[in-house]
Amino acid sequence: MRRLACVLAVALVLPALASCGGSKSGSGMNQSNISGLGRPSGGPATMRLQSAAFADRVRLPARFTCDGKGVSPPLAWTAAPRGTQSLVVLLEDLDAPGGTFLHWSVYAIPKNTRKLSQGSIPSHAARGRNSFGKLGYGPPCPPKGDRPHRYVFSVYAVPHRAAFGPGADVTAVGRLAATALAKGVLTARYSR
Repeated sequence: MRRLACVLAVALVLPALASCGGSKSGSGMNQSNISGLGRPSGGPATMRLQSAAFADRVRLPARFTCDGKGVSPPLAWTAAPRGTQSLVVLLEDLDAPGGTFLHWSVYAIPKNTRKLSQGSIPSHAARGRNSFGKLGYGPPCPPKGDRPHRYVFSVYAVPHRAAFGPGADVTAVGRLAATALAKGVLTARYSR
């Protein structure tokens, strides 16, 4: 219980201002890497996360960025462990000029869901605010000339449903992800 209180305290003091340089949307909010927050003792189990559109550790296709249609990619994962009540999906840029930048958060995904189709989320899921301050998917758009940025897609199997509605900020979603029973990661790179 004391560890959970510490995790929640850390999630509440995340840095507040910065931008994902080179974006068409202006400034956003700098957030600590959600996937780096503390987990229940022993850490989460592993889920396999993949995409039919790209492999792990390769270049993200332009259609999922600001240089293309800017739609979210298709994602699929292995079954969540027993005790899962909902799923959370995040996309973070680990190399943004102001620090880790949240491009996408989806939560309250039904526990038996095994995929997200390109450009869509399940009807009962909720979209959170990204670091641009907008709902939904904010396509990767690193500054021109930067070395390739690492874009980390993560799926979290959590033991409860979100206690908040659509439009939650990164702090609320971070607290939810911090309770993960299992996690899957898929990393892509992109530069302009």
